[in-house]
Amino acid sequence: MNIHLPRADVTERTLAIVGELKRLEGPLIPILHEIQDEFGYVPEESLPVIAQELNLSRAEVYGVVTFYHDFREHPAGRHVLKLCRAEACQSMGGDRLAERAKGLLGIDFHETTPDGAVTLEPVYCLGLCSCSPSAMLDGELHARLDEAVLDALVAEARQ
Repeated sequence: MNIHLPRADVTERTLAIVGELKRLEGPLIPILHEIQDEFGYVPEESLPVIAQELNLSRAEVYGVVTFYHDFREHPAGRHVLKLCRAEACQSMGGDRLAERAKGLLGIDFHETTPDGAVTLEPVYCLGLCSCSPSAMLDGELHARLDEAVLDALVAEARQ
């Protein structure tokens, strides 16, 4: 993942990705996933290229990027902490833990700490409802979250 590519390189790589995947049925989502895998986010420069190649408007492509929570418009931190915001987790103290995480990190959801270490994201189900509240740090699930576990996760991500 290289987030510091010149605009021409972003365009060139986007064209290559679109070229590989545009023959799929409903190719937009797979293309966006591949672009995010490549760059760590969906660069703004990619949107008009995708739109032109798929015969869509920029607004349609942008609408998909902003609708789905998994797509980012900016690079994420070195670590991504996702907190479940679904009803089961909220009912088991998820709101209190979310506020604690925001306080410990000094950021809100969809933000990255100033040092670039941690991005905090809400997610609307991790599939661990019977073990709520839950979180995910860099793709690793954590169930039955409490303040001590959350503090340990934040400390790990801060390193």
